[in-house]
Amino acid sequence: MNSNEKAAKMAGILFILAAVSAVAGLLLYDPILNSTDPLIQGPAHSNQVILGAVMELILVGSAVGTSITMFPFLRKYNETLALGHVLFRFLEAVVITVGIISVLALLTLGREYAAAAAPDPASFYASAASLKAVHDWTFLLGPNFMLGINTMLYSYIFYKSKLVPRFIPILGMTGSVLVFLCALLVMFGVFTQLSVWGALLALPVAANEMILAVWLIRKGFNLSAVPA
Repeated sequence: MNSNEKAAKMAGILFILAAVSAVAGLLLYDPILNSTDPLIQGPAHSNQVILGAVMELILVGSAVGTSITMFPFLRKYNETLALGHVLFRFLEAVVITVGIISVLALLTLGREYAAAAAPDPASFYASAASLKAVHDWTFLLGPNFMLGINTMLYSYIFYKSKLVPRFIPILGMTGSVLVFLCALLVMFGVFTQLSVWGALLALPVAANEMILAVWLIRKGFNLSAVPA
């Protein structure tokens, strides 16, 4: 297996790892993000919440890793867009990391609330609501807004270069527009992110990543399309 094949397989594996860790992190956060009393339920499921943070850290590393492994191929066709893809993927990772910090800070707040001799519930719950709001916004701006931009960038290069079959980048460009539109509609309060419409608009970009991942692992890049 040559270096090009290894890079393609690694990119595919990282796409899958990012998807799995993202879903796992969201599910593991349930006690602290979806509970009616996060200050109580968070510390009660402390290890689960921390494991969720670990899953999201894996997501961050995997997401950045996909852009790094694909950059040498993408830059041969359009170095500006290839670099833009790396930068927007990095921004996506930064936004997700801020969300991780907000969840861990909320967990710490819950522990302090439980340990306080005479806690002021109003101030604690106001702080908890603020931290949860930070996570909600990062969950929108990272996996939707930034994701839509960087998916469009690499999909466009794939479409022009024919590094992968064109049906994959067509799905990617379609999905990027829809997930970006989803982010805007959620921001303006048309519907919530975790809703039927939110899921439907995010589905194409998720399908694109999984189809691309499987293709890269099994077939790799079309090396005949790679310039010398």
